[in-house]
Amino acid sequence: MSNEDVPLPIPNGKVPQNYFVLSNPRLSHIHNEARSALIKGIQDDEMAPYYMSLPPLTPPLLSQDDLNKLKDANTKALETLDAALSSAYDTEGESEISDALRARANYLTKIGDKDKAVEAQKLALEKTPGLGARIDIVLTLVRIGFSFNDQEIIRTYTKKAEALVEEGGDWDRRNRLKVYSGLQLVSVRQFDRAATLFVDALPTFTASELLDYNDFVTLTVIAGTLVLKRPDLKKKIISSPEVNQVLPEIPALSDFTKSLYNCDYAKFFVSLAALEQTYLLPSRILSPHARYYVREMRILAYAQLLESYRSLTLQSMSTAFGVGVEFVDKDLQKFISSGRLNCTIDKVHGIVETNRPSSKNAQYETVVRQGDLLLNSVQKLSKVLY
Repeated sequence: MSNEDVPLPIPNGKVPQNYFVLSNPRLSHIHNEARSALIKGIQDDEMAPYYMSLPPLTPPLLSQDDLNKLKDANTKALETLDAALSSAYDTEGESEISDALRARANYLTKIGDKDKAVEAQKLALEKTPGLGARIDIVLTLVRIGFSFNDQEIIRTYTKKAEALVEEGGDWDRRNRLKVYSGLQLVSVRQFDRAATLFVDALPTFTASELLDYNDFVTLTVIAGTLVLKRPDLKKKIISSPEVNQVLPEIPALSDFTKSLYNCDYAKFFVSLAALEQTYLLPSRILSPHARYYVREMRILAYAQLLESYRSLTLQSMSTAFGVGVEFVDKDLQKFISSGRLNCTIDKVHGIVETNRPSSKNAQYETVVRQGDLLLNSVQKLSKVLY
């Protein structure tokens, strides 16, 4: 891929992420950093339309004079781009018209004018002949969807990108699409499929226009730790050179995954709480799923411990997890009653007994259930025929 084909990092995904942090009262401890980064991002990319689309903050991010400067810059840039497009239509060929349309669409995308950017990118898509360039435009539309949390745009253009790649997309674009698709799956809580795509893309990550590499590794570890079996967790995450390269910069992640694998449950509970506060809640993508993720990881840890024993005392479990007996008791009751843990609690003796479901019993129940469905269908059919 030539330098001209390298995707532009537009819209800047860090801008809506910083706005998310700044507008969340629970994240007040990082508001100052987010505010400075948000102002810089808006000014660097001349994002007057994006700024004006935001609910007002107190104090305002920009003065009226600063906003007017951005508006003036937008007006001048668009006048120049419109003149170039008009000239291309009058005197140039299809290739130059396509280039002019893409340049105008990309500027609207950069400044965060969502509706106009989407329409301009769609027009550029219609007028652009090359398959690789068309895939790049579609992926830009997906990034617009992510920036404005528009799931309809994300779903529509992720599917379109997949269809175009199947027509003959090159290796780089196929690989980048895995990251886009994985991020879309994470945003709708499908961690299993997302982890598969992220792990596949890990050694050859190139989608820096969508995610920073460290953010991508973080998502890979978070998704993988939840869904991968122990051997795969060791092979694909813990022993991955790509993961280990950046873990020193993300210490909470290292403790989180390795403590679960090494059955150090007290350390795991501490690192899970740190992960929630450091990565899950401050993330636009992960925050809606933070409670779900923490709950599922607790269930996974309890199940992993219980698999090794026929019975355990509540006291020994509370010691293993570094929490009180009452906490473990309530947690287990909740997960047992919802069918998530195969065990029972003997409150008299303070013992947790594991119920290992028989595979033969499960197969028998499946056959009986399917047999009942078949008989019901036959009875309904007989009534119709006779």
